[in-house]
Amino acid sequence: MFFAQYYLDCLSQASYMIADEGTGQAVVVDPRRDVAEYLADAEARGFRVVGVINTHFHADFVAGHLELAARTGAWIGYGRRAETEYPIRKLADGEVITLGDVTLEVMETPGHTPESISVLVHERHPHGRDTVPYGVLTGDALFIGDVGRPDLLASTGVTAEELGAMLYDSVQNKLMGLPDEVRVFPAHGAGSACGKNLSTEKQSTIGAERATNYACAPMSRAAFVAVVTAGQSAAPGYFAHDADLNRKDHALFDPAGAPRPLTPAEFIARRTAGAVVVDARGPQEFAAGHLTGSVNVPADGRFAEQAGTVLPTDADLLVIAPQNREEEIVTRLARIGFDRVAGYLRSPEDALTAVAEHVTSAGRVTAARLRAALEGDNPPVVIDLRTCGERGENGFIDGALHVPLGELPRRLDEIPRDRPLVLHCAGGHRSSIGASLLRHHGFTDVSDVLGGHAAWALLSGPGTAG
Repeated sequence: MFFAQYYLDCLSQASYMIADEGTGQAVVVDPRRDVAEYLADAEARGFRVVGVINTHFHADFVAGHLELAARTGAWIGYGRRAETEYPIRKLADGEVITLGDVTLEVMETPGHTPESISVLVHERHPHGRDTVPYGVLTGDALFIGDVGRPDLLASTGVTAEELGAMLYDSVQNKLMGLPDEVRVFPAHGAGSACGKNLSTEKQSTIGAERATNYACAPMSRAAFVAVVTAGQSAAPGYFAHDADLNRKDHALFDPAGAPRPLTPAEFIARRTAGAVVVDARGPQEFAAGHLTGSVNVPADGRFAEQAGTVLPTDADLLVIAPQNREEEIVTRLARIGFDRVAGYLRSPEDALTAVAEHVTSAGRVTAARLRAALEGDNPPVVIDLRTCGERGENGFIDGALHVPLGELPRRLDEIPRDRPLVLHCAGGHRSSIGASLLRHHGFTDVSDVLGGHAAWALLSGPGTAG
């Protein structure tokens, strides 16, 4: 058996290729949209991709099932409850997919979504099929240290309580019914918004999860639903968009058809016509000089997820990227279904100099300066962009308006326009994003805190609420 995990740090997303080296038949599970790596590995090993399985309708990225099927002729498989605009193979509970000696067995594990499945991987031994499966690909049903949240918009028309009850049976009865030795290979790791307590580990075992995962401990159905639905952060705004795209027969991603570089004059013309500028440079570079109205989403971070949180899904986009990273940024946007990139600037510093009349700087303040301002005659409104968990663990600035970054686009009406605004996060990354978003929407007196709450805590003492 050939078994490979492909892990995408930016989205905390794992995909898999399983093949029988005797027959050369391979199946890819939960592929991302840029599929060149799977195809290169298959070609190098003499494999033929015969099938593509999505464990569910993903909400946090656009899967590469259509791209792989177009390139290889592979069938596309989903759980039997899935309904799509394109032809699929509906996979029922207990169905076995034979690649040769290697076989894949379908387990229906609804709860994160109604159509969710897990895939048991069997490597047959000379005297018959193995008695203990090699592993189980759990999709978003079971993570390492957590389970999939049952409250996402991917499951329109089904309540979190109904899905939570399904997830209880999937995790507590089906998955925990497997032998302890079975390896666990989830679809996501730490940082994903598909759960709240995901581990940084890339694989585990059923036995380890039984012993350490809070959601795998024996409990009643009601207790399980309560614990897995509590404390979930707001889902990024693009999740519903991606879940819908994954059901549709949408356009294929073509790296060769990438957007072209634009001259500064062309760039400004498209911006004037309504395109949104996403500036992927670091916060300090952005603050020093950027096109007025640009939204700063730094490339060195969870770019795709954060871009999907603050950018509109229905607008043309213009990209300013760190030098020679333009194609990377376009690909990372495509992974979450943001295909409407009209072009990008090469050599951004030189290009911005050429259109200096459209360039502005961004205010960034130190923690000491914020403290002085709060004690002054016209104190600013402080906006805390961190999660509830971060505030609980690390303290907060007394009187700050708490608006997590994931909720900011839909809570703009709560933010005063007649007062100075100072935004902060933990370290200064998300606050640059949030401050740029407010400026994009017409807020004028907006700054963010250098070093974030970490700098404030050093000034005021750990855990300070004031």
